[in-house]
Amino acid sequence: MQVHYNALFLCTGNSARSIMAEAILNSKGRPDFTAYSAGSHPSGTVRPEALRRLEMARLPTEGLRSKAWDEFSLPGSPKLDFVFTVCDNAAKEVCPIWPGQPMTAHWGVPDPAAVHGTEGKVERAFREAFFILERRISLLLSLPLKSLDRMALKEELENIGQTPALGGFLR
Repeated sequence: MQVHYNALFLCTGNSARSIMAEAILNSKGRPDFTAYSAGSHPSGTVRPEALRRLEMARLPTEGLRSKAWDEFSLPGSPKLDFVFTVCDNAAKEVCPIWPGQPMTAHWGVPDPAAVHGTEGKVERAFREAFFILERRISLLLSLPLKSLDRMALKEELENIGQTPALGGFLR
């Protein structure tokens, strides 16, 4: 019997990191996962640099949009199995009560949208954020989810969030 999981990636603005994570997991995790993203204070737009990074990785961008997290706490919303915060602000905020008590973990990733400077510097920040998320999602997908008990799974998800950044080799 195949198990299907729904995952929600949260960030404050839902314009870059959470959007990229949604697209990566929807591509790599198919058919076992469906990913969503949202923000506590959504910007209302997806950063063009995030869309460009996804397109460069040949990941679909159609339908990606910046939205509020309360869309996922309403009746009729998808039942969430996992909720990941990918920025420090969202990790410290009081989240809605998610029906079904999904597994939660914090996977902090530096905010590429906060980087200012040359086009190359901004591009590098988005590339690093993308690769950190891709690496962590690959680790998630390698877990034997069906055979882990809830406590062991919670620990593994937190460990993935502690996976070191890329050591600056992209700089």
